[in-house]
Amino acid sequence: MSNNKYLYWTTFVAINGGLLFGLNMAGISGAVDMIKGQFSLTDSGLGTVAALLTFGCLIGALFTGNFTEKYGRKKVMITTAVLYIISALGCALAESSTMLIVFRVLSGLAVGGTSVVAPMYISEIAPAKNRGRLVSFNQFAITIGIVLAYIFDYLLIGLGENAWRYMLVVPAVFGVLYLIFLLAKFPESPRWLLAHGQKEEAIKVLNSIGGSALVAEELPEMERTLLAEQKKDKMSFGELFKGKTGKIVLIGTIIAALQQITGINAVIMFAPDIFQAAGSVKSDSIMQAMIVGMVNFLMTIVALWLVDKKGRKTLLLWGAVGMIISLAYLSYEFTKPVQNGFGVMAALLVYISFFAASFAPVMWVIISEIYPNRIKGVAMSFSTAVSWLCTFLTVYFAPIIHGALGLQYLFGIFGVFSIIAFVFVKFWIPETKGKSLEQIEKELGLY
Repeated sequence: MSNNKYLYWTTFVAINGGLLFGLNMAGISGAVDMIKGQFSLTDSGLGTVAALLTFGCLIGALFTGNFTEKYGRKKVMITTAVLYIISALGCALAESSTMLIVFRVLSGLAVGGTSVVAPMYISEIAPAKNRGRLVSFNQFAITIGIVLAYIFDYLLIGLGENAWRYMLVVPAVFGVLYLIFLLAKFPESPRWLLAHGQKEEAIKVLNSIGGSALVAEELPEMERTLLAEQKKDKMSFGELFKGKTGKIVLIGTIIAALQQITGINAVIMFAPDIFQAAGSVKSDSIMQAMIVGMVNFLMTIVALWLVDKKGRKTLLLWGAVGMIISLAYLSYEFTKPVQNGFGVMAALLVYISFFAASFAPVMWVIISEIYPNRIKGVAMSFSTAVSWLCTFLTVYFAPIIHGALGLQYLFGIFGVFSIIAFVFVKFWIPETKGKSLEQIEKELGLY
């Protein structure tokens, strides 16, 4: 297998976790009404079932960093694959809302773990010149998972009262494939191997990925950085919040939070309900949600093309502008007694387009780049856990705000957070395009 083929094969295997991430996040969208009826849930109860996956994500993300440092990136990925299989089967077979919630939380643990380990792993195997694009492939896989979830929901909705069970079992099939890939020819991260005294194995992986040129280019810098890190005391959790490290962690954590509180997961998860509120019938609303998922997928391709050309910061700024404009229109549209269905559809597609081409992939690229190797596992876990906390709050309160105040207030709140995101990116986010991880650390003054 040539170097490029091996690099892309390794990236492909890693992003299968992202595919399962998307399947689990969006797969419930077509099942919401059936689950609500099956278990006689209130709006708050429905919000709990939908949002507790994200609570599991928070817990999974919080602990994954330590596990990746101790046991390695590959073993954590294998564990998440097993969790995806078990949780999907459990959700499909659930006989009570409590049982469904338990397995949704278990599914969340896997998604949370994936959200930390996949971008971390890819950033550590990818050459600097195309790292942004390769890390963004993880978000690309998430969008494919979302599209597939909508397609499966659409195809399965006519299969009677148990259709929701078939919808929720889909990730188990893909989880088995992911596990097989991981147990086949898949290497450990060379940076983790080097940090754990396995230099020969690290050289072998670097050579497989990029040939002798990559070894000559990356290995000396990796060793210098590792030596500098080893001279420091063992990192404590409190160090994340102190001095220069604290500032970098704060920047990464705020951008991770803003990615979620601008509303994306509420829109993805409840897209069929939003279209129904604008006057669509159920089957049409799922078809429209499929279009939303497809646009999300296509615009992520745009991000893959631009992230290493135009840079991270430029994409984030333009993304925030597009989101602000579309959310402002949606907020206005839902103040009217009757909505323009085409206008709602168009505005949602604009919102999804700008988000997918900016915050969706670029947030993961930035936090995988700016954290030094010594704290990367724990810092990415912390930032990702905060992101999932924001997702939990967003998904939990979205149906409640919708029911109590109306969609105009929900979209208005997301619009305000999009304005805050623009200001934050403008003044606080550094540009990391085309720089090695060690060079980024040096420029940030971290060693």
